[in-house]
Amino acid sequence: MVDLDSEVPPLPPRYRFRDLLLGDQSWQSDDRVQVEFYMNENTFKERLKLFFIKNQRSSLRIRLFNFSLKLLSCFLYIVRVLLDDPTQGLGCKDFNRSCSNQNYTPGTIDWSPIIWVNRSLPLWGLQVSVALISLFETLLLSYLSYKGNIWEQILRIPFLLEIINAVPFIITIFWPVLRNLFIPVFLNCWLAKHALENMINDLHRAIQRTQSAMFNQVLILISTLLCLIFTCICGIQHLERAGNRLTLFDSLYFCIVTFSTVGFGDVTPKIWPSKLLVVIMICVALVVLPIQFEQLAYLWMERQKSGGNYSRHRAQTEKHVVLCVSSLKIDLLMDFLNEFYAHPRLQDYYVVILCPTEMDAQVRRVLQIPMWSQRVIYLQGSALKDQDLLRAKMDDAEACFILSSRCEVDRTAADHQTILRAWAVKDFAPNCPLYVQILKPENKFHIKFADHVVCEEEFKYAMLALNCICPATSTLITLLVHTSRGQTAPWEAFRQLTGTKQTLNRECQQSQEQWQKMYGRCSGNEVYHINLEESAFFAEYEGKSFTYASFHAHKKFGVCLIGVRKEDNKNILLNPGPRYIMSSTDICFYINITKEENSAIKKQEKHRKKHESKLSYHGTSRLPVHSIIASMGTVAIDLQDAGCRTPSGPTLALPSEGGKEGRRPSIAPVLEVADSSSLQTCDLLSDQSEDETTPSDDEVSAGLEYAKGYPPYSPYIGSSPTFCHLLHEKVPFCCLRLDKGCQHNFYEDAKAYGFKNKLIIVAAETAGNGLYNFIVPLRAYYRPKKELNPIVLLLDNPPDMHFLDAICWFPMVYYMVGSIDNLDDLLRCGVTFAANMVVVDKESTMSAEEDYMADAKTIVNVQTLFRLFSSLSIITELTHPANMRFMQFRAKDCYSLALSKLEKKEREKGSNLAFMFRLPFAAGRVFSISMLDTLLYQSFVKDYMISITRLLLGLDTTPGSGFLCSMKITEEDLWIRTYARLYQKLCSSTGDIPIGVYRTESQKLTTSESQISISVEDWEDTKDTKEQISYRSNHRNSTSSDRSDHPLLRRKSMQWARRLSRRAPRHSGRTAEKINQQRMNLYRRSERQELAELVKNRMKHLGLSPAGYDEMNDHQNTLSYILINPSPDTRLELNDIVYLIRPDPLAYVPNTAPGQKDSFCNTVGQDTREETQL
Repeated sequence: MVDLDSEVPPLPPRYRFRDLLLGDQSWQSDDRVQVEFYMNENTFKERLKLFFIKNQRSSLRIRLFNFSLKLLSCFLYIVRVLLDDPTQGLGCKDFNRSCSNQNYTPGTIDWSPIIWVNRSLPLWGLQVSVALISLFETLLLSYLSYKGNIWEQILRIPFLLEIINAVPFIITIFWPVLRNLFIPVFLNCWLAKHALENMINDLHRAIQRTQSAMFNQVLILISTLLCLIFTCICGIQHLERAGNRLTLFDSLYFCIVTFSTVGFGDVTPKIWPSKLLVVIMICVALVVLPIQFEQLAYLWMERQKSGGNYSRHRAQTEKHVVLCVSSLKIDLLMDFLNEFYAHPRLQDYYVVILCPTEMDAQVRRVLQIPMWSQRVIYLQGSALKDQDLLRAKMDDAEACFILSSRCEVDRTAADHQTILRAWAVKDFAPNCPLYVQILKPENKFHIKFADHVVCEEEFKYAMLALNCICPATSTLITLLVHTSRGQTAPWEAFRQLTGTKQTLNRECQQSQEQWQKMYGRCSGNEVYHINLEESAFFAEYEGKSFTYASFHAHKKFGVCLIGVRKEDNKNILLNPGPRYIMSSTDICFYINITKEENSAIKKQEKHRKKHESKLSYHGTSRLPVHSIIASMGTVAIDLQDAGCRTPSGPTLALPSEGGKEGRRPSIAPVLEVADSSSLQTCDLLSDQSEDETTPSDDEVSAGLEYAKGYPPYSPYIGSSPTFCHLLHEKVPFCCLRLDKGCQHNFYEDAKAYGFKNKLIIVAAETAGNGLYNFIVPLRAYYRPKKELNPIVLLLDNPPDMHFLDAICWFPMVYYMVGSIDNLDDLLRCGVTFAANMVVVDKESTMSAEEDYMADAKTIVNVQTLFRLFSSLSIITELTHPANMRFMQFRAKDCYSLALSKLEKKEREKGSNLAFMFRLPFAAGRVFSISMLDTLLYQSFVKDYMISITRLLLGLDTTPGSGFLCSMKITEEDLWIRTYARLYQKLCSSTGDIPIGVYRTESQKLTTSESQISISVEDWEDTKDTKEQISYRSNHRNSTSSDRSDHPLLRRKSMQWARRLSRRAPRHSGRTAEKINQQRMNLYRRSERQELAELVKNRMKHLGLSPAGYDEMNDHQNTLSYILINPSPDTRLELNDIVYLIRPDPLAYVPNTAPGQKDSFCNTVGQDTREETQL
């Protein structure tokens, strides 16, 4: 072992700490220079400085003691004034014996009462003691704070005031004759003010908190004002000892009257010194106080901009939530406030808005409304600063909502800001629940720790995809996640609005009111939850199957049971199927007009049933047997007496072929426990002889045999795996390009591919990762492969390689670089034989100088598509929901104008969904992602809403949970007759749960410009009205392709118009109006002819066949709407589309090896048919 002592020599004595302490001076013989550091100097002066100045706590005690001394000196002065009698003349006898009884005469001043006062010996002793202590402290602090300039210390105003107030008392110790000399001790109030300011600063230093500038400025202003008033009171009172001999109260009265500029004049100074003092004090006040008020006003304005603080006391005694946004827009604010405060139990909550930008004028005006000013607090600050989070009391908040700015040009940068805000809030308040909105799906995994996350592009594309196969899914979801309170239209107002523009018959009015009434009533349905054992709706179904509970609950109470959640499981199961047995601990999720807690259930009597059976039926859908009366508080439900039917009673069976034709067909009852032998899994009376999993020869030759499995590649982290239709081998990237041939195929347009099903075209700016969620629901395993629609992505910019790598495994998915602005691109991608055209809002146009102009380009492009291809179903995404009134705009359509006025009236009433009666929204043709912001807000009360929505949209797949699909009512299914019988048929046969109906009706208004089609022969025959109507109806329904074949149609139209104009004077005003309608119709027909010729010419130029283009097929005379959870006796109509939650087919299939995808596909494929016939 190496000896360390021999290796390292000892230090010389001058470098050892022990020798330095012992005072070894041998180092002085060295030529080195000593460097002294004064960081820890232990001299007596430094110790005093540490105690009096540097140390925060001891310095605070010294300041407090000094402040108390100054207040004590002022108090002693007031005591001396109250005990003094200026008439006695004490104190001047040693100098002037004749001063005791002198009286005041005009023009002369007796200075003796001003110079001498009556001061008792004990009072003098106290004042001398206070003066000695104050002077000693002042001299000591001046010495300790001395920095080389003695005059700087001496000429300070506090030091001069201290000398004036203390030195005369010390002189009286050595010269007793001057003991009654007047000393202006009241000036100590200014020293007390100075000590108070220093004390407040030391206080906040000691407790490690920073006081606001507003608090300091208010303190300075108040103390300055008090010092001015106190100085003026004491000065006037003392000088008037030689005049009016005012008391302290009289001086106080005079100062208040003078400084308030009232000036009664009953108390005035009599001698010139007091008058001079008043002039001096007024001048000082005019100089000092405006400066203080100006600084206070400036700080107040700045505080109004920043919003101030949310007090700790309020945070601990009241509940509040924090809303963090990048920029606050009025639409976002109103959507949040209306949805948040729509729930009764949130009325006492406060909303604290934390935003880095200054509040704009619109938001300021809204927050000044009394309804919001008492509950909403705006704070300007950043969520990345702990000081601002402390101002918002984030650690005491019930929840924090972090919203992204979707109007930013760079949406990725907006997501990055949202992520940092979420991290900052989680770091500052780990226990605060987070509700985060993110834009891009690839950024979602950064905020997995948040309690609830809504990814905008995920929900948007999945919803648009389902709109193509389940019409108006976007409207269905929007109505379910809104708190609409069962809004209905004001029918009389609507009748008046339509009557101002046109004269309608009564039947037409009734039909128009009926759809709005049904649609408005059903829009009030929402999703609620309740424990089974606590529920009056579902408690009796414990131990029974899910479908049995769902059907009978809907039959008795009008509620639609859609899902359950086990007590020991966090996953929600939508329609787990008839084999699921209800347990007492299950949480039931149901759709109803209101929650069960706000419902009063009353049992009907039997004689009332007989009375109701006699009621006649009116309208297309009569009112429900159980009347549902919706209100803000409760819902009263009158129930039928269900005692007449028992599960063991006679069962209903389908009629045999030999039965009577007039007999009403029966439906099998829903079993309490599922019977596997009678259950048809996911196949409602389908043709079992057709085995769709067995590929035909054409399919084998074309290579259309698909497998089922999970996509091998996901474009972003965090996507939920979904079982899909996949290709056995991925398609080369060159084959994904629709409009360009390659070595594998030579097709250059959609027509050449010869697709059997119609196309679904998606027009987007870029192929973002969210577009992946559009493809997955359309290729899910439960979609029949014979009904898979080809998907064409019409992109403005070429897609990235990683996106192509993700979609190359899906069958019939193509892309094309082009724009909807270009007619050639639209024709190449197959718009003439497309089933749906989805127009996605472009990111580059989401921001505009005028907010609502962000949708201008999209709206005009869609209007062009609507005019060129009127039969095309166009689904459009908009940035602002208010712009949906411009979709399929018709300027002279009286019905649309009436709906516009109706919307304005609803908006004035504060409706959350004022646009719900707009035809494009009701039909599901327009969608705005901002309408789903309420999903995040509502999850604060209903934490399950995001999970249910993701399951409905197919974003998440939980084993055993069902999926959303639809079926169409055909003529063969009308024997079902009512919605209740359909419910029973579905539950008893396939286990499907219907949740709503999408209905399309003919729009019967005939005064609209868009619906007039009158020929010359119709006009000539004006005698028989009924024949006119019949002829017009037949003429409208006839095909119009022959009209487009006449090249001279435009010339003939002008000739007919001139002929009508010549004959106009011979007829009445009504006939003249019909002539004008004919002119407009002829003009419109000629305009359509021009558009048709334009499209056909472009198709011929591109080498495409124009045979499939139907230029005159127009569906503008129809209206569509949704009925969510309609009443059981709602009549089914032809072409109704029923929304179904179908059980998971995998739940009834035996376990299969994961690697055997093909055999698994063959097992499940038989039962996955979407189109169903009853």
